Parts: sequence; C-alpha cells; structure tokens
Amino acid sequence: MPRPTTSTHDDTVDANRPRQVVVIGGVAGGMSAATRLRRLDESAEIIVLERSGHVSYANCGLPYFVGGVIEDEDDLLLQTPQKLYERFRLDVRVDSEVVDIDPSARTVTVRSTVDGSTTEIAFDKLVLSPGAVSVRPPIPGFERVRSLRTVEDAERLAGDVSSRPQTAVVIGAGFIGLETAENLSRSGIEVTVVEAAAQVLTPLDPELAVLVEAELLANGVGVVTGAAVTEVTDTAVILVDGRVLPADLVVGSIGVRPDTRLAVMAGLTIGAQGGIAVDGSGRTSNPDIYAVGDAVEKTDSVSGGSSLVALANVANRQGRRVADHIAGLDRPSVPSLGTAIVKVFSRTAAMTGWNEARLRAVGRPYRCIHAHPWNHATYYPGAEQMTLKLLFDPLDGTILGAQAVGGSGVDKRIDILATAMSAGTQAPALADLELAYAPPFSSAKDPVNMLGYMSENILSGECDVVEATEVESLVAAGWTLLDVRTLDEFRAGSIPGAVHAPLDDLRRDLPTLGPGPFLVFCQVGQRGHTATELLHESGLEARNLDGGLATWRAAEAARTASARSLVRPAS
Repeated sequence: MPRPTTSTHDDTVDANRPRQVVVIGGVAGGMSAATRLRRLDESAEIIVLERSGHVSYANCGLPYFVGGVIEDEDDLLLQTPQKLYERFRLDVRVDSEVVDIDPSARTVTVRSTVDGSTTEIAFDKLVLSPGAVSVRPPIPGFERVRSLRTVEDAERLAGDVSSRPQTAVVIGAGFIGLETAENLSRSGIEVTVVEAAAQVLTPLDPELAVLVEAELLANGVGVVTGAAVTEVTDTAVILVDGRVLPADLVVGSIGVRPDTRLAVMAGLTIGAQGGIAVDGSGRTSNPDIYAVGDAVEKTDSVSGGSSLVALANVANRQGRRVADHIAGLDRPSVPSLGTAIVKVFSRTAAMTGWNEARLRAVGRPYRCIHAHPWNHATYYPGAEQMTLKLLFDPLDGTILGAQAVGGSGVDKRIDILATAMSAGTQAPALADLELAYAPPFSSAKDPVNMLGYMSENILSGECDVVEATEVESLVAAGWTLLDVRTLDEFRAGSIPGAVHAPLDDLRRDLPTLGPGPFLVFCQVGQRGHTATELLHESGLEARNLDGGLATWRAAEAARTASARSLVRPAS
C-alpha cells in the first residue's frame, strides 16, 4: 500500500548537520543531479544507490558494442564509483536495490543484490531516477527474448552474437530496435525486423518512414510491418497471420514504460501518462522527494500538457535543475520538444516536435511542406540529398514539428529547427536565419532557409500547395496533372495520366494545355512553384504539388505499406 506523502520535516532542525541527499539510480539523470549538487554544495552528504553493477555508462552506445563497432566494453563506462568519489566525494553504491521508501520516517531500505543483506539509510532530500523498463508482453515464449537496456543486457547479447547465430528477429522498429538490427546484420546475421504498426519508426510520418525502410532493405535487413508477434518458440517467431520467421536469436525492442514502482511505494502522484508527476523544479507531490529522467512526465512544448520523453539529454537537464533547486537556486523549467535522431546504415532519421498523426489526433490545425535539398553545394564533390518536412500553424506560422531523413547534414538541420522552435521562431523567419555557408558545408540558401521561403509563400497566399494525399481526389474532380520536368525525366516515369510540358517551354505550350485547373509538379517542388506562378500570371487556376514527384512516390509507397507482407531484398 502506498504511504501518505505528508511530511513534518523542518529544514531548520539540525541546521548544523550536513544535509544528506540520497539519489536512487545513476546513469543520466541521477548522476547529473549528484555531480551538479556537489559543485553547488561541498558540505552535503550525497549517496547514490544503483541496483545494477554500473552507475554511469553510455546506454545509447549499447547496440554498437553488441555489433563490435565499440570494441572495448570499458569505453561504455563513463565513470566508476571510485572515480566519482575521488573527484566529487560521492558515496556511490552499486548492486544496491532500494526495496522500501518510508516518507514519514525519511528512510530508504536498501538490499544488496550480491548477498541479500539490507540496510536503512536516512535522507533529508531524495531524488528518484529509476528510469524506464522494457515492455515485455505476455506472449508465449517471450522469456527467450533479449532486452537491451543495461550493460549486463549488452554483455549477454554480445555473448549470443559470438556464438554465431544464423538468423535473428528484432521485435520493434523504434530507435533501439533499428540500431540493434543494423549491428546484428553487420555481424553477419540474417536479420528481420517485425513491427506491429504499419511502418518503422512511428515518430516519423509514413512518407519519411518508407525512406528508412528502403535503407534497411538495401542493406539486406528484412522488414515486416503491420503484424504482431503471437509466439516465440525455440527456433522461430510466429506472427499473428501465421507466418513463421526463423530466429536463432530474438531481441525485443517494443518500447519502454516509466519505472514507477518506488514512486507508488512512496505514495507519490502518478500523472495521466503513467509517469511520475513533477513540478517545474522536479519536485513530486512530496516536497522533499524529487524525480528525474525516463520515469517522469515532462511538459510538452507543443501542447503544454504532459508527455513521456525517454531521452538522455532531457534527463541530464532535469538532473541539473533538481540539484539547483535543492541548493536553493530558482531556475525556470523548459518544456520538452522530443528531439531525437537515429543512424540506420548510411541514412540518418531525425525529428523534433509533433508529427502529423499527433496533430490530427487532437484536431490541431496545421500546414506542412516537404523539401528535398542537398546537404551542401552540388558542385562540391560528395553532395547528398535529404528529405525535410516542416509542420506549422496555418495562421501565425508557429513551428509545430520537423522531420528529416538523409545522409550527412541531417543532424545540423534538425538541430537548427529544434533551436528555432525553442526560441519561438515562426516558420517564415527561417528564411532570414544567417547560417554558416561554404560549399563543403551548405548552400548559399541553406535547406532551413528554403523551408522559410516555402512557408512564407504559403502563409502569404502567394502559393497554394497540394498534399500528395489529395492528388487522386483532385484528378477525379477534373484537375489536369501537369509535369513540368524535362522530357528525359518524364520518360523515366511520372504520375499516371500526367500531361507533359517542360518548364522552359511552358509559355510556348500554354495554348495547347487547355483551360485547367492544373495540378503542377516537378521532381521536388521548386520548378513546380515557378510553373504555378507562371500559370497564375496567365490567368489560369493552378496549384503546386508539395515536395513534387519525390514526395508523391514516398506517400504512395507508405499508403500500400500496411498491406504488404514480409519484404526482403531479392537475392
């Protein structure tokens, strides 16, 4: 039963005694709180309790250790208890699991995971950083499925890989799932990724997710979407539709949920999203107990409501804020954007803010634009194309979210867009950002600047764009599809039923095109915009296809993805 959270503690009692702060859980949030507090308060007694054998490690690097990219396990260990004591005088106790919290007595009971002995530790302030736990559904045979959350998990999985399995199934196509799939594949294993949703990487919108799926396929990783796992046997994974996937090794990456066991034990309030409820300073419903990291609900930057964001940088930021508050510093809280990035072979996928699915679910009005720019000047060797998507408010241009898939330079652009969101920069103002330019790094008009120009055109009414999902209905209503690319491009493939009129010949061809209205497109949207403006100046009704043929093709691929069976590259 949860204990009441009321406290009769008086901070003026024993004023001469050093304050004792107990931190439960290390890694990002807990260790940030402990080390920051030491820098602010040399006299405090700070005890860190960690149930695993490692208190500070790079959990985001675990898949790369499994795949051998990171060869030495010690490289994952950022700090040891001894080093933390030497530098910060922190009393760090690993293999120490908290099994009870008594808020009234202001004590925690700790059990040694080595010998089972228990001790009781008093606290003046308590910081909870228990993290999240992997979702492990009640599927028959799931006990065989490996997780990848801790160093110990990585050691076990690396041991499995060293035994040279022939086949592996990764259940779940989120960030860790795709990183694990890549690293298992690089180890010479035939890998299939299974995702119950209709696409990989659900934070992305479908027309960008298919680009990530294509990268998996191009590198020999099989993909199953829209199919749940119903059983795991000794040799295979069985799907809901009866398909059997051979699996010498199975890794589960279905997702995580906040570890609120200790919070419930202490009688703390749990929020609507299932995480620990905290205020802007990280305090729980008990003013002497704080909480940080994956177990905690965050304030969402778009809605202002609560959300669950399991990211190390957010946990680090929260740990710092909690330490500040304990030390008597008043720092403003910052909402979370949920900015994230993942490497999938030679592609990078990144996102910040909300996607279309979330905006539609709450009925939030929005506009979106797609661009397919190059990461730097095309005349400089090695230019790579990327896909960018921007979501913004149709009235004031407030940026609601952004996504990117491509090679080099994706991280730079998503970080600029996340910074713009944090600063309250409106979409058209992206055009005026003065960004670093030299041919090896960007173009004179950076891809982010181009998003600004595009959104400005839409919000000003200068350009009316059509989403890829609208094409079919507009054609059925009598709109003429007008392909303004070159003849060679047109012959290589176009939208079925399109009329061809190259942009450079459009003025000449106008009398032969008919009265319209015209749905104009090129490869990525830029020439289409010019052609649409020309048609407007000629008194004709025309709209430009957002993102051009490239976006339409991706949207079409996404539309059929949920009905597709196992997709594996041809041998």
